[in-house]
Order: sequence, then structure tokens, then C-alpha cells
Amino acid sequence: MAMPQQERFYLRRAPAERLPPPVTRAGVLGWLRVNLFSTPANTVLTVACLVLIVWAIPPVVRFFLTDAVWSGTDRTACLVLPAQPAPGACWPFVRTWLSYFVYGFYPVGQRWRVDLFFVALAFGIVWLLRLSAPRRDIGALYFFVVLPVLSFVLLHGAPWLGLAVVPTALWGGILVTIVVAAVGMVISLPLGILLALARRSAMPVVRLAAVTFIEFVRGVPLLTVLFMASVMLPLFVPERFAPDKLLRALIGVALFASAYMAEVVRGGLAAVPRGQYEAAQALGLSYWRMLALVVLPQALRVTLPNIVNTFIGLFKDTTLVFIVGIFDFLRTIEAARNDPNWAAPTIGVTGYAFAALFYFVCCYGMSRYASNVETRLGRADRR
Repeated sequence: MAMPQQERFYLRRAPAERLPPPVTRAGVLGWLRVNLFSTPANTVLTVACLVLIVWAIPPVVRFFLTDAVWSGTDRTACLVLPAQPAPGACWPFVRTWLSYFVYGFYPVGQRWRVDLFFVALAFGIVWLLRLSAPRRDIGALYFFVVLPVLSFVLLHGAPWLGLAVVPTALWGGILVTIVVAAVGMVISLPLGILLALARRSAMPVVRLAAVTFIEFVRGVPLLTVLFMASVMLPLFVPERFAPDKLLRALIGVALFASAYMAEVVRGGLAAVPRGQYEAAQALGLSYWRMLALVVLPQALRVTLPNIVNTFIGLFKDTTLVFIVGIFDFLRTIEAARNDPNWAAPTIGVTGYAFAALFYFVCCYGMSRYASNVETRLGRADRR
């Protein structure tokens, strides 16, 4: 009987040679395969998007860059002439009216005060929002206490300091847009937190008042709130103490934004586990210390994307103040494009494109900052 052949085993004494990954799994081709062509549906969407980009982007680039007019002093540089190709965007219009877009009718000799206000505001924003900045507690004091007083003195004036009073009727352009947005953001967050806490209060009167205010304001458009603030607010104070037009708009915008912010914060408070409240009470913390040290930091972290989304919406909604006669950024562009010296077919498109670029840069900056903070806080939680 034949014996079965004995099996032989070989032991590798050196590691096997490392082979590169398949071309379709790594590098550019791998990324394209995973993200853009992973399924038939993704492939169809990718091709459709490419066709849309090829169809839309080149004409936009030609109009705003390649065929655009970059020099000139009046509308003649941007007119469509029979013997010449149609011109693109008329950027001399923006350059000529840029100071009006920024300052409105603010006196030319006093515009350094507006520039100083912009610098002080940027300094406070960087100090408060940069997570690695030193003494951010002092930065918060500067932003919420010192900066409002300094801004009022600079923009409105203080005769006892030698600064002439500039009525708000002369303010306009980007100055008004920044002021309305900044005041709305600064007031809406703390007021929204108070309204959210009041809506969750155990006292029926406080809860009913908060619910009534929030639901009423959220149930009407911002335009209605602005009209009410502009028309009805002077009826509740003596005529000599009636606030001016800009202050009425500031109050309306702040109240409108605070109602939406209250619902955002309330959602964050509801997301905090009940055990956090009980643990804080077990440590002997008072109600307000529990909110400040335990509950609100967690709630605001959860709702950070929604808070920034509310701020972005508020920043864009500032354009509605022109309905009540305030010269914001869009109102200045609308007034400038009606100048007969700049009556050309592409003037309106150029002006509104410049406005769109301004709003996009501001809103995108806020969005990216919130995304970076959220990522940083997420990494800190995983440690």
C-alpha cells in the first residue's frame, strides 16, 4: 500500500515586498471613484453638474473679468457701441461710488471716525472669537460694554470731546448694514437666552409672557416688525423723546432676531440630559450658577450651527431696513445706479454683483468660523 506523500510547509523568513495600492483605489482616481462615480446615480449627477458648470461658468467669467471695463470716468466707457463688442461689468462705477457705498452721506471730514469704528469692531471680534486669544474674559467686557459706548461716541458724536454730532439720517451704506447686524447679533443672543429660560420657567405668568412674545414675533415677517417699530413705537413715548428712524429699526431687528434665537437656545437646553441638572443641584449650585457653569455651555455648544445660521439670516435680513427709509448698503447701490452720468445697461448688474460679493464674503466667513469651532470642540471632546 503506497504511503501518502508528506505535505511540505515553508516559513517566510523576510517580510513580503510591499505592493502599491491599485490605481483605482488610491490617489486622484480613487478619490473620483469613491466620491463622484461610486454609483450610477452619482455618476449621472456628476456628469449633469459638469455640464452645468461648463455651460454657466465661462459666460460669468467673461462678463465679470475678461470682457469687463476696468477704467473710465462715466457711463461712456460702459456703453454698447455698434462697432465694438458688448462690454461686461462696469467696475469704474463701483470705484467711483465706493465711498458712498461705505459711508453714505456721512460728512467727508468726519469719516475717520467711521474707519476707527470699523477697526475697533474688528479688534473686538478677533479678540472675542479667537479661541487662543489671551484674557478673553476682558475681551468680552470690551466687546459688550466698552465697544458700544465707544461706537456711539465715535459715530454719533460727543461735543464735550470735540466730536461734532452726526445725525443718523446721514449714515448709510455698509456702515448702516454693519451697525444694524452687529446690534441685532449682540442683543439677540442674551435676550434669546432669557426668553428661552422664561419659556421653560415653572412660573405660569413668566412662561405665558415668553410664549406670547416668541410666537407673535415669529408669526409675522420682519417687514411687519419694522413697520410696527417705525410707526407704533413713537406712540408709547413723548414726542420729544421719540427715537429716531435708525434706532427704531435697531429695536425691531433685535426683537425679531431674539425670538428666533430663543427657539434655537430652547432646543439646546432640551438636548442637555436631565442628569446634568441633577448633578449640579447635588453639588449645591444655585439656579443661576448651574445655568452659567453647567447647562448653558453644553446647550450653546450643541446649538452652535443653528446660532450661526440665525446670525447669517439676520445679516442678510438687514437689507429690509431700506423699506422704512434707511439707506443701507443696497439702498445706496439703488440710488447710485439711477445717476444719469452712469446710465448704462450693465450698471445695475455690476452694482448688485458687488453687493452679492460683500454679503457672500461676510456670511461665508461666519460659516467657516462656526465650522472650525465645531471641529475644534469635537476634537476636545474626544480627548
